[in-house]
Amino acid sequence: MPHQHTPAPVDVFSWIDDAELARQQAGLVRTLRPRPADSPLLDLASNDYLGLSRHPETVRGAHEAAERWGAGATGSRLVTGTTELHADLERELAAFCGFEAALVLSSGYAANLAAVTALSDRGSLVVSDAGNHASIVDGCRLSRAETAVVPHSDPDAARKTLAAHQGRALLVTDSVFSVDGDAAPLAAHAEACRSQGAALLVDDAHGLGVLGEGGRGALYAAGLAGAPGVVATLTLSKSLGSQGGAVLGPAKVIRHLVNTARTFIFDTGLAPAATGAALAALRLLLREPERADRARAVAAELYGRLTASGLTAARPDAAVVSVRAPSASAALRWAADCREAGLSVGCFRPPSVPDGISRLRLTARADLTGDEISRAVETILGTAPAGATDR
Repeated sequence: MPHQHTPAPVDVFSWIDDAELARQQAGLVRTLRPRPADSPLLDLASNDYLGLSRHPETVRGAHEAAERWGAGATGSRLVTGTTELHADLERELAAFCGFEAALVLSSGYAANLAAVTALSDRGSLVVSDAGNHASIVDGCRLSRAETAVVPHSDPDAARKTLAAHQGRALLVTDSVFSVDGDAAPLAAHAEACRSQGAALLVDDAHGLGVLGEGGRGALYAAGLAGAPGVVATLTLSKSLGSQGGAVLGPAKVIRHLVNTARTFIFDTGLAPAATGAALAALRLLLREPERADRARAVAAELYGRLTASGLTAARPDAAVVSVRAPSASAALRWAADCREAGLSVGCFRPPSVPDGISRLRLTARADLTGDEISRAVETILGTAPAGATDR
């Protein structure tokens, strides 16, 4: 029997080494940093806008739901994954935000994928803002629809793009953009949609709990909540301090998603603990609407004090304060220096930023004290890299 040579092993993932080296050279390597439960850092990096993730009522809501319903939803929402708790949350979310109906999913990402793909199809048009979140971008890619990306917050460009299309169309935009914290011109977008017979889909992840009366969201503030041609998505992981996502809109739209949205049909339902926590936080916000005003006030103070000292920052429309850095590597070093000084801040670099400009991203939490705001400002200024200020 002829001798058979064993072929030399081939590293089928050798291309990853080249990609990793390129990231390292560009200063774009991302790493996971597990945080302890009792982190000593002052948190301006999370999306816990209202400070509810550790609020006793939110935690108690999670605990009681897990004890009653178990650790997991046990199946998809259409099989065993829908509990009475899910129904309560959907009903109260819809009422709070001013919509006819709501559908809870396992994440805000899943909610955007569900809404975009279920409301568009081959032959239809999706008009997407250039600054939209990655989950909307991915929804457009999966939708099989023609997708037109229009300039950031440009309703005239959206109107012209819609006018050039014959057939079903959908305009999709964030309400508050996560990079710079600027708000979309929702009233103008809605008018563009009405004039062209298109639907409007708004991701209100960064508006819920911060904008509108008592934190009812950007669509409520714009007078668009419950409008027949308007659908909203949101996340339960920011202002409500829990996890999960939801789609809100006319009841027939929600019924359509139940029957067609793949990220709803084929995904396990949101865990009872997250559902109970979100419901408890929502009820708390209903009782304490001043939390929304406080989050915006903290953002305004951070912006005012940082820009008065020479830093360049985008004027916040909600609770995100974005401070520009000279480069990706400078942003990374700045964030690390802040962390070493006891302050946790976000660091946005390409490809997370559409314009290629790196930033520190600060969360203006409603529960920050005056002393904590001062400490944060002093730390950011004290660690600012060369070229970050205009003074």
